[in-house]
Amino acid sequence: MRVKKIVLAAAITMVAAVTLAGCGKKGSSSSSVTTTGSTSGNYQGVIENGRYKTSKARGVNTAQNANVYNLKAFESGLTNVSKLVFSTKSYIFQEGQYLSSSTLDNWLGRKTSSNPTGLNPAKGKSSDPNPEYIQQIEEQDYMQQSGNSLKLKGIVIGIGVNSEYTYQKTTDGPDYTKNISDAEVQKQGKLAAAKILKRLRARKDLKNVPIVIALFKQASDDSLVGGTFFAYSKNNGSTISSWKTLNYKAVVLPKASDSTSSNSSDQSDNSNFTNFKTQIQSFFPNLSGVTAQAQYYNNSLSGMNITVTTQFYSETEIQSFTEYIVQAAKKYLPNGIPIEIKIQSSNSIQAVVYRNSGSSSYQSHIFSSY
Repeated sequence: MRVKKIVLAAAITMVAAVTLAGCGKKGSSSSSVTTTGSTSGNYQGVIENGRYKTSKARGVNTAQNANVYNLKAFESGLTNVSKLVFSTKSYIFQEGQYLSSSTLDNWLGRKTSSNPTGLNPAKGKSSDPNPEYIQQIEEQDYMQQSGNSLKLKGIVIGIGVNSEYTYQKTTDGPDYTKNISDAEVQKQGKLAAAKILKRLRARKDLKNVPIVIALFKQASDDSLVGGTFFAYSKNNGSTISSWKTLNYKAVVLPKASDSTSSNSSDQSDNSNFTNFKTQIQSFFPNLSGVTAQAQYYNNSLSGMNITVTTQFYSETEIQSFTEYIVQAAKKYLPNGIPIEIKIQSSNSIQAVVYRNSGSSSYQSHIFSSY
């Protein structure tokens, strides 16, 4: 699993700088292409002429999402889907270069006479509008070394589909919400996927590139966890060949009652986290909140992100509390999965405790200043 970015950002930047110094040119004399280097299990990124190569549609998904957890889950989840098809050892990641901001804005809009490429249906009646199903789209490109340059070897497209639609019958009127069934989410996602695949294949430079399309069910806007990917398809032609199911689930801990857990494993995970929460609450006064985002894959716990919020009055309080968190995590939290514990005040992050996948020990970092 990924190394915790919040702690290692500076180290990764240094790695990138060292890589830049040693890589040399991989393109023509007018264009210098290098890579960022990578930590274990992650892709290298592309640097062109000394700058990170950003997406042609940078910022579109951020503008589309009211729930930041959906955005984060969508982006990290899409990379995990990519790893199922394009190995981090054999491929280099490049931000999407084929779908522009204007193209995605049009695709994410409603289909009208002025926007014939819209993937969402015409609005219909204001009193009972058709839902906007497709909420976000992201492109990832995967490259391989070809002589002195990088060559496109695959594209991954993520499609985020709404699970609910909020609308107003009149301007500045009350909000109404339509729930969208799982069956409809799957139907609309697959319809959009078929259209997008045909549009990409119409481009001369994308006729023969493997294209992976992954479908994501958005969580509601007020959810404390993001949505999850539920299917993907790898395609060499212009029509969808078949779909592979992805069984992810994201939940918030602690649950109101173990009786709401679907199986004994869920109940055990909830109980363990509740014990962890109780333990640290008894150690440190005035904790504002202790919650976790837990992810399950094929009904097994695969990762946990925990947020602890409180008010600190001194650096020594932060240090002592962080050390105690490490001990409580070892005692109460499950083994064998990546865990991140963010310790924050109302104003900023104070410290982080984390354990990477496959590791038996926790590491911590306290954010200080001079």
